[in-house]
Amino acid sequence: MGKTQLLMEVFKNAFSSVAEEMGKVLQRTAFSPNIKERRDFSCALFDKEGNLIAQASHIPVHLGSMPESVKSALGAFDDLKEGDMIVLNDPFFGGTHLPDITLVAPVFYEGELLFFVANRAHHADVGGASAGSMPLSTSIFQEGVIIPPIKLLKEGKLNEDFMKLFLRNVRTPEEREGDFRAQIMANITGIKRIKELIKREGLERVLYFSRALLDYSEKLTRERIKRIPDGVYEFEDYMEDDGQGNENVAIRLRLEVSNDTLTFDFTASDDQTPGAINAVRAITLSAVYYCTLAVLGKDIPPNEGCYRPIRVITRRGSVVDALFPSAVVAGNVETSQRIVDVVLGALSKALPEKIPSASQGTMNNVSVGGKDPKTGEPFAYYETIGGGMGAGYQYDGESAVHSHMTNTLNTPVEALEHHYPVLVTRYEVRKGSGGSGRWKGGDGIVREYEFLTDVEITVLSERRKLSPWGLFRGKPGKPGKNIVITKEGRKEMPSKFTAKLKKGDRLRIETPGGGGYGSPDE
Repeated sequence: MGKTQLLMEVFKNAFSSVAEEMGKVLQRTAFSPNIKERRDFSCALFDKEGNLIAQASHIPVHLGSMPESVKSALGAFDDLKEGDMIVLNDPFFGGTHLPDITLVAPVFYEGELLFFVANRAHHADVGGASAGSMPLSTSIFQEGVIIPPIKLLKEGKLNEDFMKLFLRNVRTPEEREGDFRAQIMANITGIKRIKELIKREGLERVLYFSRALLDYSEKLTRERIKRIPDGVYEFEDYMEDDGQGNENVAIRLRLEVSNDTLTFDFTASDDQTPGAINAVRAITLSAVYYCTLAVLGKDIPPNEGCYRPIRVITRRGSVVDALFPSAVVAGNVETSQRIVDVVLGALSKALPEKIPSASQGTMNNVSVGGKDPKTGEPFAYYETIGGGMGAGYQYDGESAVHSHMTNTLNTPVEALEHHYPVLVTRYEVRKGSGGSGRWKGGDGIVREYEFLTDVEITVLSERRKLSPWGLFRGKPGKPGKNIVITKEGRKEMPSKFTAKLKKGDRLRIETPGGGGYGSPDE
């Protein structure tokens, strides 16, 4: 390894370690279990043009779309100063959905703007029609407080007027304020570490390798694309419903591989829907980028250079490029998973021994809200639940894990029961839910909650009717189930629903298994 190559590796790790430490600070100082325990956040470093330089190993759906938010923030202000910090969550300005709030901070050195640091965290409630801000909406106005790019900090001073307005519109203001302050501290940590790196290594060297790293990633990405056989590969899959009675919403892809470039054309996908499964373009980009990097090799440093050989074509007003003010809260969590299935399905025709069968294809979003009987104060809780991963060539799928566009942990039972009036009465692997095959799909999860007070719940899920598919005669995984258990009996619910439950009622989520790979007879 030559000296330049060695230094490239050193700076790659130096830049990514900044983002990783930002994440540690955010996790340890956050108030909500969703951030502290599940780690539903992401951190990254950008150059002064808003190009991604390095990221932490966080959540794909956040990281692939965050550059769009950063560039929107830059476009909104041309007067940034030391100590400024911009906040936004608007999906139509590069966001994902309203609970994901992004903070962007400039990094100045000796008066010159050189970099940006940013983090995005899922807040358990940002207002809107239902507790947890994940409603069965028909408009983004029902989903919570929309934040365009605004200065949260001005030269280090908190924008108190913004905070008063925001906190007045959410159900859990104390928790939200705590999470905001954790995000601020994460960015301050990132700024500090970048300045230390410049002092240690010198400004010229740091800037050189921040640019060279992008070129290096582009070169590696193009070399790997050349290994994919040239051709056109097509695939389609469906969102089973939008929560408003519209079923089998198609996502269609025409993938063209040509030498060292990839073109992903989604223009034949169905129109956006009245319900909340619409994905903004930033979500589609993040799903494509995630799949491409996962297939081409984990040794490629993830940054803007990886994206240069990739072209993504979408049609405005479609389910994968929705227009304001369409409902989008489930596009981030559910439609992103289906876009991944479609991209991997197309790639399986070009790289049959490299692509796994479909994983569970949902995040199984559960939101709960009510009044805590101990304190009399409102509470709001949100989590996603893992499931089965698809099997692949020469390996079985993993069981009971988060897959693809979510990279969070589970919320420990102890943490959930400590913070909220909820008991977890069952939490186990859903045996036999993975699809059979020469290699078996992973099994899903059974998670059952008993509520210790009256609550409002919302569940946004998929793969309750349309099973995760297998590949090369592998069998599909079992679809999931949503079950409400009351004194009157047990009722199986649709994939997306809202309900008011009484004290002592239970909710059981049975998540899908992954698809099998290869014939079970082999």
